[in-house]
Amino acid sequence: MGLALLPFFLLLASTIEAQSLFDVTRYGAKPNTDITQALANAWKEACMSTTPSKLLIPKGVYQLSQSYLKGPCKSVPIQVQVDGTLKAPLHPNGDGLVLFAYIDQLMLSGTGVFDGQGKAGWDKNDCHKKKICTKLPMNLKFSFITNSIVKDITSLDSKNFHINLLGCKNVTFQHVTISAPENSPNTDGIHISSSEQINILDSKISTGDDCVSVGDSNKQVTITNVTCGPGHGISVGSLGKYTKEKDVVGVTVKACKLINTTNGVRIKTWPDSAGAFIASDMHFEDIEMQNVSNPVIIDQEYCPWNQCNRKVPSKIKISKVSFKNIRGTSATPIAVKLVCSKSIPCEGVEVADINLTYSGIRGPILSECANVQPLITGKQSPQICAKPAPAGAPSTD
Repeated sequence: MGLALLPFFLLLASTIEAQSLFDVTRYGAKPNTDITQALANAWKEACMSTTPSKLLIPKGVYQLSQSYLKGPCKSVPIQVQVDGTLKAPLHPNGDGLVLFAYIDQLMLSGTGVFDGQGKAGWDKNDCHKKKICTKLPMNLKFSFITNSIVKDITSLDSKNFHINLLGCKNVTFQHVTISAPENSPNTDGIHISSSEQINILDSKISTGDDCVSVGDSNKQVTITNVTCGPGHGISVGSLGKYTKEKDVVGVTVKACKLINTTNGVRIKTWPDSAGAFIASDMHFEDIEMQNVSNPVIIDQEYCPWNQCNRKVPSKIKISKVSFKNIRGTSATPIAVKLVCSKSIPCEGVEVADINLTYSGIRGPILSECANVQPLITGKQSPQICAKPAPAGAPSTD
């Protein structure tokens, strides 16, 4: 957890007894009814409070349409405690179930559930197949949130990304549970873009897409002790799909476990990328794989559903990357695959102490590489870069 959060916790601890309480039931919220207006009224007063405040959604099941909880607030810090279940409309509506924006020193916590009722919308979700696609609502969206923490909550069956961060700084997620079936499209657990100093700690993510996806324009993202599966793994990217994307610098993934995922730890960029920038200082260490299809992968030819021109190499420069102490079982024979850009090869890639096994019938365990010359140390199972990667191989999701 970042040191910058310590003053926030100390302030919260010193002011919790003096908090003004804003219980949504005092604003007309009742179980099994739509509480959108009651929540808006409670938030307005909590946010404008001149003393530290807590907004409470007590136990019970409530209906909720899109709720936009916006600052800046006079109340600093401000706590939102959700102990109930908030159910999204069945019909896809708006950008998300709850949208937090422009708040400093927010604490979102509680034993509650944000239920996106995603099954009603997944058949309309085609963003995994098309560049121009139907945008469905997320469960939680954090825009321009600073010096804040989200802990203990559960996100269930989002129609789109479960949690999305945009323009945030110094935000920690801890003991968060995210759950959706493996066949739910585009239900990334936590997606991060244009943010800095983001920590994801001690959490469990089961979903139909990336458990954590680190998008463009991010700095200093730490992912520690996260259990992922099912899903598509922990990914940096995809990068380069859109114009105006910027550098990704400083990603650390450590002490994580991946179970029955289609990928393990991955960096992915589009060929024929819309822009040119760098992805650097990315480190994956002490990772356990259990029956993971592609445990370690750099894919600069990421082009699912043939949405791009594979013949034009990616313009994104990958450098200073390490994969260390990766162990466990692979569900496919190609356990380590490093495919870099033909025009801008990867630099400063280090691979150390890889101990993966494959017990299937499709041949011996292998590692394939292209356009990279990694520094290899320690144990090698499989032998790293023993085989050149074939050109134009299909991308994983």
